[in-house]
Amino acid sequence: MPLRTADEYVKSLRDGRTVYFRGARVNDVTTHPVIGVAVEHAAIDYRLADDPRHRDLCVVRDEHGEYSRYFQIARTADDLLKRSALIELATAEGETLVVLIKEIGTDALSGLMRVASKVDAKHGTGYAARVNAFYTHCRDNDLAMAVAQTDVKGDRSLGPAAQADPDLYVHIVERRTDGIVVRGAKAHTSVSTNANELIVLPTRAMSEADRDYAVSFAVPLNTPGLVLLASAYDSAALRGSEIEHPISCRHKMMETTTVFNDVFVPWDRVFLAGESEFAGPLALAFVEHHRFTAISYKLPLVDALVGSAMMMAELNGITKAGHVRDKLVHLISYAETLRGLTKFAAMNGKVREAGIAVPDPLYVNMAKYHFAHGYHEAIRDVQDLAGGALVTGPGAEDLENEETARYYDKYYVGKGIGGRERLKALAFVKNLVASEFATYQEVLAVHAEGSIEAEKQMVLRSYDVAPALAYVKRMAGLAAAQTAAASR
Repeated sequence: MPLRTADEYVKSLRDGRTVYFRGARVNDVTTHPVIGVAVEHAAIDYRLADDPRHRDLCVVRDEHGEYSRYFQIARTADDLLKRSALIELATAEGETLVVLIKEIGTDALSGLMRVASKVDAKHGTGYAARVNAFYTHCRDNDLAMAVAQTDVKGDRSLGPAAQADPDLYVHIVERRTDGIVVRGAKAHTSVSTNANELIVLPTRAMSEADRDYAVSFAVPLNTPGLVLLASAYDSAALRGSEIEHPISCRHKMMETTTVFNDVFVPWDRVFLAGESEFAGPLALAFVEHHRFTAISYKLPLVDALVGSAMMMAELNGITKAGHVRDKLVHLISYAETLRGLTKFAAMNGKVREAGIAVPDPLYVNMAKYHFAHGYHEAIRDVQDLAGGALVTGPGAEDLENEETARYYDKYYVGKGIGGRERLKALAFVKNLVASEFATYQEVLAVHAEGSIEAEKQMVLRSYDVAPALAYVKRMAGLAAAQTAAASR
């Protein structure tokens, strides 16, 4: 089948799904004043694939026909590099906000493909064939996908089965001859209001006592019993204009608390159902792919921070100041280190289970930690160079009313630029580093695709300490190191 157009994607979302926003039922997500912005943002992936300038990057042509490169199963480092380049392009088109309707779902499919055959080998299940059939369905129909992984969890000191309320992790409540019935809720489910399919994954390692919680499956977003409670953050489309919100009035990603009210899943859509020892490996396999997506989509954001700092230093006439140069060097180093680590993670990737190329986990997590650990400091540098007018400047109405606008024209001039133009630049930078949208990005930096602590743990787990230890022990003349060296 041919790739879908943006219009076809939008029409596919008018399917009667159950969505609530700020307590009210949403009848049509495509026309809703806030969620509709997210729909239009997500359509970027479809518009890019239809653009002759980007078609070679966005579209794969092989024995399966033409399909989105997101659905290309990575087999080589070059495949990973092209995937990263596509994610970077789409996020740049989204003006620093990731699109994610195909990125995250294909990350999940790669993880499922790697783990399913292992489950089959141990338990005699048929999960690999089901995963491959679902992958083909999504690829050939050019579908948008969301992934629900993070359970609401309740008391974090307790495992799933030990919770006072059994529904705080998604779990199987009934096994039938034709499928399973699941109940519970997942948090932070990105793009679910405007995807076609929802892939559910376990969130953590589990014990035999948690076997009913070791579940993975996929359902359409309009499945009966599935309820999407959309987050309420940054409703710029409801309360502002492009003058004040030049990024977030056009670009938005919705997250939901995703509730499963006794949702039926047919067996051909079930990918894990009680094999508790594989819950942890499946969660990790997904993360190994998804953090690479994360560091790829952060590249336009860090580039925007560098550009914003340079623009404001220029307009404020302070480019030659020593402290300004220090901040610019810091921001450039921050951005280019992330870019270098991202590329090296792809180039140093290894072919793993099911013949799938996996980015190097050490460099992926180093990159993600570098980005998350340094993001707030980078924001501070941009805020410092832009100045206090980020939060004390005019509103849209002030610049639309000539009685007040003439004062801003006169008194907010910059180096070689008029007052309104300088305020236009300030509005962009404010949206990026000093708005509710900016706070959203700051929280994502800390928590999205895993916490900073999780990234630190993966860096330690992925680093081969033996060569470094052997090296220093040999120089120190320690007998154990000499004995070990002699035995090799």
